[in-house]
Amino acid sequence: MRTVVATRYVTPLREGGSLPAIVEADDDGVYVLKFRGAGQGPKSLIAELVAGEIARALGLLVPEIVFIELDPELARTEPDPEIQDLIRASAGLNLALDYLPGSVTFDPIAETIDPDLASAIVWLDAYVTNIDRTPRNTNMLIWHRRLWLIDHGAALYFHHTWKNYLERNRDPFPAIKNHVLLPFASALQTVDSELTERLSVEVIDKIVQLIPDDWLVDAPFRDIQQHRDAYIEYLLKRLEPPHLFWEEAIRARSVDL
Repeated sequence: MRTVVATRYVTPLREGGSLPAIVEADDDGVYVLKFRGAGQGPKSLIAELVAGEIARALGLLVPEIVFIELDPELARTEPDPEIQDLIRASAGLNLALDYLPGSVTFDPIAETIDPDLASAIVWLDAYVTNIDRTPRNTNMLIWHRRLWLIDHGAALYFHHTWKNYLERNRDPFPAIKNHVLLPFASALQTVDSELTERLSVEVIDKIVQLIPDDWLVDAPFRDIQQHRDAYIEYLLKRLEPPHLFWEEAIRARSVDL
């Protein structure tokens, strides 16, 4: 995964709860920067990285994700004290997504979507426990007439409490009933085996290995490798049959209909 350096803070995106920002970088690219010092801290960035790359492995469209170095000196040119504090608290390595100029927010009323694509996205969000793709906040963009997935920082909420995390692997995920694409996901019965096959042990391991060491700072683990292994174990165990997360999505759709 590439690493770039932020060279200019352009503007905040105040519709995001963690106050992400559009920035320019030393590769002449423009990115949406997710701050390590905001909200849930590194855990939000880990969820963004892992869930986003899982989506990509499933063949779904996600803007390029990069690591981005942030110099706290950028805060000196910002008049907003809140933004100054956020930049200083996020000095060092952060995460960013490629900015898609001219993209528009997905509108479930105005747009039509292929049932296979809708079903794959519902499956993804049930698997990674993404609570944040609802009609109120779709976290999807239309860009060049294609659907792109963004903002996965609220996924993988199991990692906010590590106690008994493997036992909680089979916990219900009732939020799937609120998924914006559930009404379109008429192919849920057929996508499960295909998507599961794409998430091999090697794929999951490769994605989790991308997490920077200094983002893995939780207390319950004796070292970074044990912390990293916990993510791998959870994600792989969740793929073991029966797929309760998938069955719950099917049940939620039948109730909704």
